[in-house]
Amino acid sequence: MRDNPCAGVAVREGKEERWWFRRLAQPLPHYLLPSLSTSPAASRAVCCYPWLLCIKASHRDMSGNGLGRKEKGSYGSPLMKLSAYVLALRPWSFSASLMPVLLGSTLASKATGDISFVALFTTALTALSVHAAGNVVNTYFDYVKGIDSKKSDDRTLVDQLLSKDEIVTLGVILYSAGCVGFVILTMVTPARLEHLALAYFGGLSSSFLYTGGVGFKYIALGDVLILIQFGPMTVLFSYMVQVGHVHWATILYAVPLALNTEAILHSNNTRDLESDRRAGIVTLAILIGSTASELLYAVFLFTPYTMFAVWGIKYSVMLFLPLITIPEAFRLERHFRTGSKATIPQRTAKLNAYLGFLYVLACALSDPAKLPYILG
Repeated sequence: MRDNPCAGVAVREGKEERWWFRRLAQPLPHYLLPSLSTSPAASRAVCCYPWLLCIKASHRDMSGNGLGRKEKGSYGSPLMKLSAYVLALRPWSFSASLMPVLLGSTLASKATGDISFVALFTTALTALSVHAAGNVVNTYFDYVKGIDSKKSDDRTLVDQLLSKDEIVTLGVILYSAGCVGFVILTMVTPARLEHLALAYFGGLSSSFLYTGGVGFKYIALGDVLILIQFGPMTVLFSYMVQVGHVHWATILYAVPLALNTEAILHSNNTRDLESDRRAGIVTLAILIGSTASELLYAVFLFTPYTMFAVWGIKYSVMLFLPLITIPEAFRLERHFRTGSKATIPQRTAKLNAYLGFLYVLACALSDPAKLPYILG
């Protein structure tokens, strides 16, 4: 095969196969490309060009023209289709919902000395289902409203990796999975049903209304929604599932995670500032401008570290643990100001996962008596 990033020929079982490679905004995971195990052409191209999607050419069009028109949203084998579904979920962002769940359960175990792992596992799956559904809804409405384009980060629909109907179906399945999780939680938690339902359906509604319905994202209120949903609301919900009641002090513990998660969204909106303005929507980044947005990103990034330093001095030395990630935060902030912002949201999400894990670990290793307000 020639070293050509656009085409390749492979021979399998005596038959010639032709593959075309399509550039994506994000690389597909290596293990999700079934072509790698069956096509030397595809395998070689992906190893050299990890940002390409291998697409088997149509028998009717071996030139590669019109790819995607034969069967919109359908590309090759079932495993290749699965890779498109995984890409649509944006799994790199899942730490934003998983870490608050772990934090709420950890705080509950410190308050009561006990923890239900069945409830924890179900809560995590429920939160991740609703989060993933919100991501899918975001993909759908950004495309329908003409916000996503060939230059966008999320090009699931733009590149016809999936059809609109498939995206809608995926969203329905994910919301249904979340509701199943909620029903299971009602059977394993001591919390009152009305309190549990208020927290759960409040979170579900927020995930939809971020871009659907009112579309808070498009009227500069998306940041407020994210701060509430991926901080206090999820931590309170997880804590309530374990203990059976709400402890308002957990909101304080949710602040570092909420601010760091908001840094993910804000970096995304700052990166897309010009394209969002051309699309006619309004975000916080558009309202305050590029320079102020870069400053605000630094505030979101470093305020949690300030809180950890103060808590470590005043309460438990274990709360110094998240400070291990501060060098990466400095690198991100510097790159955000001086370099390309293309991959900053994903890198911030990665930092969110590490910081969140160390934060949860710090709380788990701390003496309950030294954690403020938990036993009070």
